[in-house]
Order: sequence, then structure tokens, then C-alpha cells
Amino acid sequence: MRVRARGAIVASGVVVAVLALLGVWFVTEQFGHHLRLPLASRTCTVRADGEVVLSADQMANAATIAAIGVQRKMPERAVVVALATAYQESHLRNIAHGDRDSLGLFQQRPSQGWGTPEEIRDPRYAAKKFYAALTKVKGWEKLRVTEAAQRVQRSAYPEAYEKWADESQVLTRALLGNATGAVACTVGPTPTMRGPAAATALLQSLALDWGLPELNSATDLTGLTVPAADSRNGWRYAHWLVSHADDHGVKRVRFGELEWTAEQGTWAKVKGDPATQVLAEVFAAT
Repeated sequence: MRVRARGAIVASGVVVAVLALLGVWFVTEQFGHHLRLPLASRTCTVRADGEVVLSADQMANAATIAAIGVQRKMPERAVVVALATAYQESHLRNIAHGDRDSLGLFQQRPSQGWGTPEEIRDPRYAAKKFYAALTKVKGWEKLRVTEAAQRVQRSAYPEAYEKWADESQVLTRALLGNATGAVACTVGPTPTMRGPAAATALLQSLALDWGLPELNSATDLTGLTVPAADSRNGWRYAHWLVSHADDHGVKRVRFGELEWTAEQGTWAKVKGDPATQVLAEVFAAT
């Protein structure tokens, strides 16, 4: 009898465990992009009068949205609104699905004149379209974040954007260069890109996001230098480079007396360089 009872308890425990796993699977499938679960690797932590933790792809998308805002000479408030909108609509992921024909970071709809599906899935294009629409909203600068976003998006949940306002403010401070060493990313052991191809792609992306003139890589084909007119611009580019470390094979970023490395995933003090340029290095070709 005791053996049988013990067996029943074990069987019952197995059933409970299976049900629990099924429950976790269901919740993740249904609401996963809204959950803030611990991320095992390829994560980015942003600290700028607050803290935000994102995955590598979320961080890269956030950095591009912010850079496009600067390129279009949008005020800081516009970047906060754009990030809060993308947070709510896609959780800063460039998704290929959504309500009806909605796509991309801002869940823009081809049928509503936002562009072709291919265009909308381009983060730069999507961000430019959002900012262009925002500028057409009269007095948007004086509206709450959620009100400004709603005037553009016309969502069924007009108050939903407000819950991302604080996170978006933290990201904006860091990505617009108003904080020092604020973006720290941990990348995977195997770089997505390496060598000259990585350096070339990185330079092209940097120039396109920020609207910079043509940049050249260093003679060793794995390094690059970005001129910085002042500290704020330097940290804009440095944080952007770290944000795109995982998808562009960035190994090291240095500005002034601080250096980020992929090996450590954090910023550390180094022998100071003049704060007039940002130095970056990609992983060498194998």
C-alpha cells in the first residue's frame, strides 16, 4: 500500500509539472512579446536616470529609431514618443505580422498608405514615416506621450503608450548622448559578422542611421574612427555602436577615457584619448 501511495504521489507530481510547463508555454505564445522575462544572453542594459534591459535586436532597433530622429532634426520629445510607440506596437521588434496587415516596428499598414510591406519592414523607413506623421499633428509637443502617439497610430487602446513613457525616456537620454557609458551589451560568443565585411556594413549602417558623410575604415580593415564634434555627439555614436554590436560583430568601442569590450560586456576606464573621435573595432576574419 505504501509503495502504491508513493507511486501515486510521484505520478501526481509529474502531472502538475507537465501542466505547469504547458501553462508557461501558452502564456509565452500568447503574450511573450509583452513579458519582461530574464534574458540569458545577448542582452543590453541601459542606465540613464533609470534602468532598461533589452535584447540585442530590441536595442539595435531602439538605437536606429533614435538616430533617425536626430537625422530628421526632431526634438528629444519626439524620440520619446517614437520609442514608446514602437514599445507598445511591437516591443521594439521588427515583426512580420500584426493586426490585419500591420507590420514592423510601428505596426504600420500598407493598406493605409504607410508604404509597401518591404519598406515598412525597413526600420529606417518606418521610423522616418512615423516622425513625418508626428510632425503633422498640431501641437504634439504639448501632448502627453500617449496622446501624441495615438494621434499618429489611431489605436483601439489610446492610453496604452503611456506605460512605456519612462522606459522610453531612459533610452532617449542614453541614445541621444545625454549620459556617459550608459549602454552596455553582452554579445554572443560567435559574431554575426567579421573582418572587412563587418567593418564595411557597420560604416554603412552608421552613415545611413545618422545621415553622416561617407566614413572610411582604418587601414587594418577591422577598425573605424568616427569624428565627434563634442561629448554629446561622441556618446551618441558610441552608444549606437554598442547597441549594434551583436548584429555587426563589434568587438570594442572607445570614447575618451571609457572603453566597452564584447568580452566583458561593460564599460571600463582606460588611458584617456582626446574626446574628439569614437574608435571602434570589429572581430577579425578567421
